[in-house]
Amino acid sequence: MQIHGVLNLNKPPRMTSRQAVDHVKRLLKVRKAGHGGTLDPDATGVLLICLGNGTKLFQSLQLGTKEYECELTLGATTDTLDASGRILDMSDTSGITPDQIREVAGQFIGEIEQTVPMYSAVKFKGRRLHKLARQGIKVEQLPKRKITIESLEILSINIPKVQFRVVCSKGTYIRSIAADIGSSLGCGAHLATLIRTRSGLFKIQDAHSLNQLESQPSLAHQAVTPVEVVVEALNRHFKLDCPGD
Repeated sequence: MQIHGVLNLNKPPRMTSRQAVDHVKRLLKVRKAGHGGTLDPDATGVLLICLGNGTKLFQSLQLGTKEYECELTLGATTDTLDASGRILDMSDTSGITPDQIREVAGQFIGEIEQTVPMYSAVKFKGRRLHKLARQGIKVEQLPKRKITIESLEILSINIPKVQFRVVCSKGTYIRSIAADIGSSLGCGAHLATLIRTRSGLFKIQDAHSLNQLESQPSLAHQAVTPVEVVVEALNRHFKLDCPGD
């Protein structure tokens, strides 16, 4: 039985996006599959797995914004900008106030230019930056890209921990936002946790975990949204004319 569609997967931590795709491929016994929008290994949440002819929808699935719920840790910078990295520097956060945090966070709303992290899959002169980083090769001028932060809402502050919600355009590195907030505050910071709660039209409350799919094989097939249903939703929401096959 051939499967063509999109699976809204709630990716578990400590798994790369590629590993998640391979897991789903084995589970559903499909040959052709890929993911729309990479999540870092430690990140969790919505990862769209495109199956069969659903792989033709990669670009269309990037339409709209993405939403994340995150936590940053002030006072500690890492080489990867998140908790998986090596600590580079520690700083005192006793002088930082909640009002300062909120004021600095507000400065990142709108269209901004973001420097791509060294530990990323972006290519530089034909090679992945994260591979260069692991080889100890430094890139003096990292690529930059323009992104849009529609909203950055502070959810709670318990210094050194700050929880926040971001709605942003595709290609945004939340790790960089966390690190830049810390830099602007003068104490440094890194991203502690990241959950993608929405990717375009797909929300985390409708996502399926690998445990659910493995324990209920029949659910795994039902969990895949058929290509024609996805296309209809995209065309209706974004007023496009996406091909269905």
